Amino acid sequence: MSQTTPDLTGTVVAITGGGRGIGAATAAELVGRGAKVAIGDVDLDVAEATAQRIGGGTVAVLLDVTDPKSFSSFLDETEARLGPLDVLVNNAGIMPLASLLDEDDAMTARMLDLNVRSVISGSREAARRMVPRRSGHIVNIASTAGKMGLAGGGTYCASKAAVIAFSEAIEQELAEHGVHVSVVMPGIVKTELATGIPDLPGFKSVTPEAVADGIADAVAEPRLEVFVPRSAGPMLKYTRLMPRRSSLWLSRKMGVDKVFVNAHSDPGRKAYEERAAGPSSTTGNHAD
Repeated sequence: MSQTTPDLTGTVVAITGGGRGIGAATAAELVGRGAKVAIGDVDLDVAEATAQRIGGGTVAVLLDVTDPKSFSSFLDETEARLGPLDVLVNNAGIMPLASLLDEDDAMTARMLDLNVRSVISGSREAARRMVPRRSGHIVNIASTAGKMGLAGGGTYCASKAAVIAFSEAIEQELAEHGVHVSVVMPGIVKTELATGIPDLPGFKSVTPEAVADGIADAVAEPRLEVFVPRSAGPMLKYTRLMPRRSSLWLSRKMGVDKVFVNAHSDPGRKAYEERAAGPSSTTGNHAD
């Protein structure tokens, strides 16, 4: 929690993929700041256990983010049980890793469905509730990988780049209606999704709680770009200004060019990849 912790008492927040990882940590952080939170997850048993552990009136709701009707029902139930929606955190997503030649079409479609289309449809559902009230905040979880393409994770990087661009666009559309938009870009986060991905020189992994703290701060004091850690923002902007040949040299020197490629050699990675390929992966424990 930040040294100065803005009070969010009474703020109604809905979080997708809230049963585990960043979603669960964010729910706990927001409840600690006084918010009323609903966590949506395709694994209802996990969501209910998380809600019970967090306490503070946290509610768990069954949610399949790939189904617009399910998303609408999730927000309807959140408002029925907690009050008018103030904040939506689009956290659900998956991070299967594969080279262009090895990734099959089904996984490509699944990743784009979960990581991109659900963010768009969820944001639309939330905005339809917020715009008439001229207040609200949509928080989309992307990744620093959306700012730099990494070998071995092309589709994942593309999906997060899409979330960043989408957030930038709707921020302009919704500002005149009093609705804020934030896009959160973590580096490597210590959750299941990061299995096999090592720390990099000058770019250490962060905890889900650190990401949750950044999300909560952005809810309290809205801004578009939220980097976790904050140092990632200036570093990424600097490398993007470098000539391509120089940035590739730096990437190789730091091992960034192999960080996703080498993850496949970790025996624990396979278990996550298998879960990501099935229906239960819509829980989306972000490790970006």
